[in-house]
Amino acid sequence: MTLLNCLLSAWYGLPFVSKNNLLVSTINGTGAGIETIYVLIFIFYAPQTEKARILGLFACVLTVFSAVALISLFALHGNGRKLFCGLAATIFSIIMYASPLSIMRLVIKTKSVEFMPFFLSLFVFLCGTSWFVYGLRGRDAFVAIPNGFGCGLGFMQLILYSIYRNNKRSGEAKKPTANGNVEMGAEKPHQEKPTNAKLPHLEHV
Repeated sequence: MTLLNCLLSAWYGLPFVSKNNLLVSTINGTGAGIETIYVLIFIFYAPQTEKARILGLFACVLTVFSAVALISLFALHGNGRKLFCGLAATIFSIIMYASPLSIMRLVIKTKSVEFMPFFLSLFVFLCGTSWFVYGLRGRDAFVAIPNGFGCGLGFMQLILYSIYRNNKRSGEAKKPTANGNVEMGAEKPHQEKPTNAKLPHLEHV
């Protein structure tokens, strides 16, 4: 989602789509390059089944971006082009910022922040805030709205971190599963040492 957001935002910032937004284009273009490297590294080291799934998602990302770019380039002009590209960038930017909601749910469920790194939450907040202010000053709703959402979400993550940061996991081990649920691993009951009673012979398997 971050890769798709960066691609669409970089396209939106190009001069023939929206004027005076070159900063948006250059920064998100750099982000798209970094995210592409992340995805390729993940694909290279992922298991075969996961690799096929991520390759499919990667193909979908490129397809969506290509469709937006081609439609805006050949079918739309002027404000129509800006509106179309801005809406696409806004939608996927909100989806990108909303992706950590599952982690926030996990933090509340486990009462532990080990699944939500502090610096990631901090920079989500700082990034969202800075772009929100940039969008307000430039009177660009397509920049201000999604990043205002990201600013609020980042602030919520920092609040959760401040609430649960000192919690220690003890007693029962809580392990997140692939679907985001939490498994409770109960401690093994105390086993008493055998007395003088004879134990049956156990064959090694």
